[in-house]
Amino acid sequence: QVQLVESGGGLVQTGGSLRLSCTTAGIIFRTYNMGWYRQAPGKQRELVASITNYGRTSYGDSVKGRFTISGDNAKSAVYLQMDSLEPEDTAVYYCHAEKFGRLSWGQGTQVTVSS
Repeated sequence: QVQLVESGGGLVQTGGSLRLSCTTAGIIFRTYNMGWYRQAPGKQRELVASITNYGRTSYGDSVKGRFTISGDNAKSAVYLQMDSLEPEDTAVYYCHAEKFGRLSWGQGTQVTVSS
């Protein structure tokens, strides 16, 4: 059974930083494509950042240059470093794992950026 557990969310002021973590269980981590999505109230879930199983990264346009995704095969974890946070980044952030089209999601962690 695939398990994804996010942590690291919270309340931060505009311009601040947070680091989200997603620990995994039940998968061979190094073979999965991992990602972070977010969903703000009244909006659709959107891709924030992704990293393939061979380390290629991509980012949503709104976070390029501010967020950094990374993975640690030894810890079976993926991280999202978020800098220069803006109120528009307020959302529930979800960890995502994908392999051969099979998707798994974490329960989400709330990030709130105050102005």
